[in-house]
Amino acid sequence: MTYCTGIMLDTGLVFASDSRTHAGVDNIARFCKMTVFERIGDRVIVLLSSGNLAGTQAVISLLKQRNDKNEVPNLWGAESMFDVANLVSDAVRDIDRRDGQHLAASAISFNASFILGGQIAGELPRLFRLYAQGNFIEASMETPYLQTGETKYGKPVLDRVITRSTSLNDAAKCVLVSFDSTMCSNLSVGMPIDLICYQRDSLEVRMRRRFDVGDTYFSELGKQWTEGTRQVFSHLPNLDW
Repeated sequence: MTYCTGIMLDTGLVFASDSRTHAGVDNIARFCKMTVFERIGDRVIVLLSSGNLAGTQAVISLLKQRNDKNEVPNLWGAESMFDVANLVSDAVRDIDRRDGQHLAASAISFNASFILGGQIAGELPRLFRLYAQGNFIEASMETPYLQTGETKYGKPVLDRVITRSTSLNDAAKCVLVSFDSTMCSNLSVGMPIDLICYQRDSLEVRMRRRFDVGDTYFSELGKQWTEGTRQVFSHLPNLDW
């Protein structure tokens, strides 16, 4: 399992993903699930992957190959983020057509989903959630964040804090608390955590961090969140029986 989230703000975008993969309790590994396609001054495209690792890696490799060979269409030539979402969806369907029938023979379904976001010069930043079937939805004013993977434990934190007017720094802290809450309740999500804060119209990734086990900031953030939650709870009014 994995946990990935992307947030659309008035001032930019925030992306985060964990790095734990497992094929059983005795087969756990770490793989980066964040891929960045960047041409400074022209476009920043961030792709977060969830699902079967072989499937998601195949999709990303196919996109990179089409870029490298300058095949038409490709991510470098896309005129909008909507076009990028369609290109990623096409790649998902191409891999599914190649591998799906062989997986089905072993009673395994093709499972590769993504969060896609970024900005291309000439348009506003956009954020999408792509499903294994190749269809997708786009973040809106009413729904400023999207998730994939093990979402339920981190979602309440985002619901209580995130709005479109939230600052990039506050959104980054909220996302990290969301990951801390998820890891407290689910062992299938684990560090390192990759984090990007993209400032609107910069067309360049300037804020990127990786938080590994023992990271001082992440540990202190989780500690203060836990202590603060317990303190607030202790001040809640008692039930009148």
